[in-house]
Amino acid sequence: MTVLSELRMRPAPTGRREWDPDRRPRLLLTLAIMATLLVGANLATPLYPLLGDRLGMNHFGVSVAFAAYVMVLIAGLLLVGHWSDFIGRRAALILAGVVSLLGGVLFGTATGMGALIAGRALQGASVALATGASSAALRELLPHRPEWATRFTLLVSAGGVAAGPVIGGLLSLLPAPTLTPFLIHSVVLAALLVPLCLLKARPAISLPPPGRASKALRPRRLAVSHRARSQFWMASITGFLSFAVFGFYLSLAPTYFAGIAGTSSRPAIGLLAALALAASAVSQLTGIRGRWVVPAGLALMGTGVALIPAAGALSSVALLAVASLAAGFGQGMAFRAVFNDVAASVEAAQHAQIISTVYVITYLGSALPVLGLGAAGAAWGLAVSVTWFSAAITASCAALCGFALFRILKRA
Repeated sequence: MTVLSELRMRPAPTGRREWDPDRRPRLLLTLAIMATLLVGANLATPLYPLLGDRLGMNHFGVSVAFAAYVMVLIAGLLLVGHWSDFIGRRAALILAGVVSLLGGVLFGTATGMGALIAGRALQGASVALATGASSAALRELLPHRPEWATRFTLLVSAGGVAAGPVIGGLLSLLPAPTLTPFLIHSVVLAALLVPLCLLKARPAISLPPPGRASKALRPRRLAVSHRARSQFWMASITGFLSFAVFGFYLSLAPTYFAGIAGTSSRPAIGLLAALALAASAVSQLTGIRGRWVVPAGLALMGTGVALIPAAGALSSVALLAVASLAAGFGQGMAFRAVFNDVAASVEAAQHAQIISTVYVITYLGSALPVLGLGAAGAAWGLAVSVTWFSAAITASCAALCGFALFRILKRA
């Protein structure tokens, strides 16, 4: 099928020669596209202090710019999260790539707050298009290894987000530090879209009857799995807390960490901001199992977050690193387990829609708490606000850990 025929949800013209590789190249290309989209969406993390000075943004302005990405991502999951079920996985990923290219260039060339928000919004839309599509594509490519499909999904998500700040900090050492990272990313993404366009796509899961294509693409209501309701809510709440922490690391943390480390080095700030996300990605490779994984992961994440303001009070970079690694590794342990539970239990026909719903709730954690933190930081200072934020997350992790333990003991 051609990309245009997929987007139109119509059969492709016959006689067209296409690249038809086996499973491994398809798997690698899917992972590479999704990772590149997430790297591009998080290149800006170490640049926020620089952008704040250049554009005159305070802590709340930075949080608004970051939240624009998250809120559009959430809206996109609701509006287009199911599109890949009809237009196909390849077409959804290609469309996401094109939108990401536009968003990156707009953000990199922004001279005012409006353009900055618009660029972030387009980046959020691209990730929304790709999230359900990539997750469903991995499950289709690994039909007999659903756990590995889930592990790859979380690994590429955490890894791409973690790599973004580090790569952004390094590329910002080149001339035009707020533009060059996005231009280089655009070249890499465009190069990946070429083989994706040439790929022989698998047919869309459910082609609508002629004349009813627009109805199939209409926004859907949030869907809660009837078969896996408890797993759904455990994954969603754990995800909300996880991404509240990640939202802090990707928005206001660079400014806070720069004060602890006593440096304005963007690569160093990007590395500090990426530690928790990198630890989360590494945890996906450990394969830690057992019924105690979820409460242990939640306890470790809560402990790590609790140590962040202590590191600030002591101006200890070492303690900050330990706190970040603990928070990230614990998050990865807990979220992988609960996400795997819900992904393996949901109805196959609604997989993309239900997983998109989990991500809607999860990504709300990156928006609402960060907006509150930004407003509090503008009013009372970042140090005080981070202390209260840390206390709230730690208490929530403790409560959810207690609930997870209750479920385990009840089953025993």
